[in-house]
Amino acid sequence: MGFSDYPFVTKKYGDSTTFPSHEEVLEFLNEFAVEFGLAEMIRFETEVVRVDRVDSRNDQWVVESIANDLSSNEIFDAVVVCNGHHTQPKLADFPGLDIWPGKQVHSHNYRVPEPFRDQIVVVIGSGPSAKDISREISKLAKEVHVSSRSPNLEVSKLDFADNMWQHSNIDRVDGNGEVTFEDGASVYADIIFHCTGFKYDFPFLKTGGIVTVDDNRVGPLYKHVFPPKLAPGLSFVGLPYFAAPVLAIYDLQAKWISRVLSGKISLPSEEEMLADTREYYRNMVEKGVPKHHTHSLGHEFDYADWLASRVGLQGVDERTRSIQKSYYKFLVENRGWRNREWEFSDGVQEEEFN
Repeated sequence: MGFSDYPFVTKKYGDSTTFPSHEEVLEFLNEFAVEFGLAEMIRFETEVVRVDRVDSRNDQWVVESIANDLSSNEIFDAVVVCNGHHTQPKLADFPGLDIWPGKQVHSHNYRVPEPFRDQIVVVIGSGPSAKDISREISKLAKEVHVSSRSPNLEVSKLDFADNMWQHSNIDRVDGNGEVTFEDGASVYADIIFHCTGFKYDFPFLKTGGIVTVDDNRVGPLYKHVFPPKLAPGLSFVGLPYFAAPVLAIYDLQAKWISRVLSGKISLPSEEEMLADTREYYRNMVEKGVPKHHTHSLGHEFDYADWLASRVGLQGVDERTRSIQKSYYKFLVENRGWRNREWEFSDGVQEEEFN
């Protein structure tokens, strides 16, 4: 957690926090912005509606934005797209969803558990959001049924909660509110909760088809950042997920881009970047990794280490590596559920039951 020049262990936080709350993370980011004078450089309440090259022979970019109902066009030498991958919710789809009468919500819109009090909720997903939100709303909900398409799923009542069940994928829903699972079980639910991830979406970006989003692959991008044909004038920060460690990776991506744009380091040729990207795609095919996982880094450290080497910094430190590996081992042993508290202290894992 934290950035290379502004670690999370600062001021009021004292010792590092393994699982800081979202309030703590927000406060940390606000303090970071204040520390480096970023707030006055941000145009708040301004929507970017178009990013386009001035013309095909010009490396400059026109950025059209709207603020206070007024539109403006400005010319820039480079554009860095930083809206990440948590902007456009992706919803599950199965037969009968168009006639199902209950409520639907996506984790993108979740804030507090109170709206789920006394409700029967079906949560779709098997990632961290599904697991954490299910646990949180179960304290108020009447029943929580978690649906997952994981092939190694054990269909059962969850032993750490009186009102939670694990199911396989949803087979269908119908107009009377019934949700039927592929394992044969069914439940009459009030709410279907989609913890099903996000789609990459850049409606403002006009590249004439040079950069596309195909089955959630943004590309072609060299190292998930630079489109070879448009580099260095166009770049992306924040596309990777299941990245280790995530904030450090975004920090390193930004440092790499800034050094390239300032002329301190150079990129390979367009041909070399494209060849490297195609090789990455070929390796995915050989390993059986689907296209929509192009930007999933699988909790490995190689990418962060590579970025660090580009900008003259050390790679991921050994303590962080040990923490990450120990935590993911802990998750696997508990089938992804954080039904026990976990801390990492001086290389020793400490657990306490709730």
